[in-house]
Amino acid sequence: MKKLLLSFLFLNVLCTFIFAQSIDKDSLTVKREIANKAYVHLYKENADLAYTSPAGEIGAPTKYVINGRLTTTYMLLGSYKSPVAFAIIPDFTVRVRNEFSAGVRTPSYRLGGALYARLNSNPENYKYAELAFTHHSNGQDQDAINANGSVNTLTGNFNANYLTLSYRFGHFNPIRSDGSYFSINYRVGLQWYKWFRYEPALDYGFGFTRILYNFSLRRYDEIEKKSKIKNLNKEEKETWRLNAEVSYAVNKIPEKNSWNAGKRLNAEINFNYSFPFMHNVFLMAAVGYYGEDNYNIYFQDHYEYMRFGLSSGFLRNRSRHYDN
Repeated sequence: MKKLLLSFLFLNVLCTFIFAQSIDKDSLTVKREIANKAYVHLYKENADLAYTSPAGEIGAPTKYVINGRLTTTYMLLGSYKSPVAFAIIPDFTVRVRNEFSAGVRTPSYRLGGALYARLNSNPENYKYAELAFTHHSNGQDQDAINANGSVNTLTGNFNANYLTLSYRFGHFNPIRSDGSYFSINYRVGLQWYKWFRYEPALDYGFGFTRILYNFSLRRYDEIEKKSKIKNLNKEEKETWRLNAEVSYAVNKIPEKNSWNAGKRLNAEINFNYSFPFMHNVFLMAAVGYYGEDNYNIYFQDHYEYMRFGLSSGFLRNRSRHYDN
């Protein structure tokens, strides 16, 4: 009888342990799946904004009628089952010149892919790594150097390929009594070109290796508070976004020392605001400095600029209880 009782107690403890392990395993799986799903939205929200800007970069050596950047994220792999995601990212910039023909001359075509790896399971205090490969060209095929030795910005060929390794992290503040909250977002990274083929004219002075830093402060608000629709879920949207970005070339540049910030530094601060009646659109204002204009073959230009217009992207605009 005593042996039977001990056997029963042992089996009971064993079953309890196995059941507890099963619950813990299921809970961990659910937590990971929720994190994987949430991170896909973060990858897209942290992507660069597209914009349309009348007059373009005000302060540039060339006057423009309108400038535009069109970019998006094709998330080919973004499953709740995987902590790794992959996207194709097209990124096209066009500057329409203020001249009789309103010529574009040398658009910037960027096409590449990005691999994302989630580093923790808390999307409210997120951390992830990103590795991107990008091909950049301008669709021209004439000599990049003129007969007098200057760079041919009219029809000169530009092509380059580069890798960008980034560590991104951020924090979402708790929702306040008025339904609003904030997020603080960071990126530190390294960009380099020299592993791949490029237009030889870039040896005249191009930032082949750049250190990157981005900071973004964003506010989200509850909207549609006065809607007459009954049982309406609380809707939220990104109301405004303040971005600051800096890159600095650290490679050797002919006749430039490592502290020549006038050539090596690119920096921009932009503020984007969305009125309540807007959906995924901001009013945009930006100020910045190009030590090296990133518009393909114009890499020797450096100047301060302002930019005004509309911007857009994968903005948070959804029901608070449902991710669309």
